[in-house]
Amino acid sequence: MSSPIQKKTFRFILFSLLLILLLVFGEHLSRNSLLPAIAPRVDGSSSWIAVKSFSLLNRIDQKLCVALGCINRPVSDFAAWKITLATLSLEKAREGLKNAPNQSVLEVEIQNRLAIAVLIPNLEISLTDAEESELKSIQLTPKEWLPIAWQTSHPEFLLKGAPSGELINAQLPLSLPVNAAGYRVRVLYPQ
Repeated sequence: MSSPIQKKTFRFILFSLLLILLLVFGEHLSRNSLLPAIAPRVDGSSSWIAVKSFSLLNRIDQKLCVALGCINRPVSDFAAWKITLATLSLEKAREGLKNAPNQSVLEVEIQNRLAIAVLIPNLEISLTDAEESELKSIQLTPKEWLPIAWQTSHPEFLLKGAPSGELINAQLPLSLPVNAAGYRVRVLYPQ
């Protein structure tokens, strides 16, 4: 005959196991919204505890995916991207001033700062005049702005996105309007 303490301990263990099982399956079912929400930044702005904890959670999640099957799809998250460099320079300054349109090169470097894969965004380049009025807006899809070498080394980039911490450097030729005085670069996801 078992004592009341043994019954309570058995119930507590059974309840704990059930709770852990519910948490694991709940994470697995909501993984496509949960993982992006709790993913830390890999650029040094998140604590090492958060990065290590997320790494452990991600390993458990991957094992669950192997066992239960899941769809790994990257997320579209503006906050994941950091534009680390945006420089506009004239290709041939003297010739550019004589010939219209002015040819220039925009060098852009962006980084996926999240600890998960993120869909590659479109780039929007706004050219402005001296009064900060927009003269021209150029939108480039990932196929248009990503370097060919990067696209070749990541053949399924449209489906898998950019890996965690990926730093992408692109040089984009542009034709500037004659009265262009400034520019802005931003990332956007089409609706």
